[in-house]
Amino acid sequence: PALVALERGWAYEAAADATGKNGNKSQLGTAGSLRATLKGVADTLQFYLAYDRQVTDSVKSADQFKAGVDYTSNFAGRNSWYARNEGGFDRIKDIELYDVAAVGLGYDLIKKQKQTLTGRVGFSFRYAGYQNPTTVDVKSAGLDFGFSHRLQLDNSVWVNRLSYVPTFEDFANFVLTHESSLELPLLSSQWKLRLGVATDYNSQPGKGVSRLDTTYFTRLALSWK
Repeated sequence: PALVALERGWAYEAAADATGKNGNKSQLGTAGSLRATLKGVADTLQFYLAYDRQVTDSVKSADQFKAGVDYTSNFAGRNSWYARNEGGFDRIKDIELYDVAAVGLGYDLIKKQKQTLTGRVGFSFRYAGYQNPTTVDVKSAGLDFGFSHRLQLDNSVWVNRLSYVPTFEDFANFVLTHESSLELPLLSSQWKLRLGVATDYNSQPGKGVSRLDTTYFTRLALSWK
């Protein structure tokens, strides 16, 4: 146990971006995230949070917060088990509070020094409480599917994440989230530039709310140990 403890270590990352525009339209957007990762020989624990706010002509077009924890234990070869929980709000989508808790098994489809691809299958419980009283809240157990991919290139890192959570009550009621990013190093190894796209799809959103949100981002990230 003492040797395992020595082989574990915390790593941290903070990322932020800000965009602005004046003229025919005024726009101000800010986004930030924090992540803390404790990685050992056979397990990984992550804590994270992120906030995104966009205002166009004094009208909010994004107001979203999320925080979560994710634990993975590789118990045999490419096999693992995981437990995760994420909660937050999305006021533009009329979601006052949401929470997704899941537990299941994972398998490393690709496990190489410069590339990993991991699939996950498990059970989940999803809650979504809407501000509009005419929208029915979601409170249901369901499934949890996910993929995470990381590819180390010569001078960059390509990362992809996908999550699909349908409910048992109605498999047509699901949320699908995806993020792909390219990470480029700057002058210092601690500073990175991240370019990417994130999508958030809710098959049965609140009344008057679009199912799909797509965000394109350019972020400055700082990592340290």
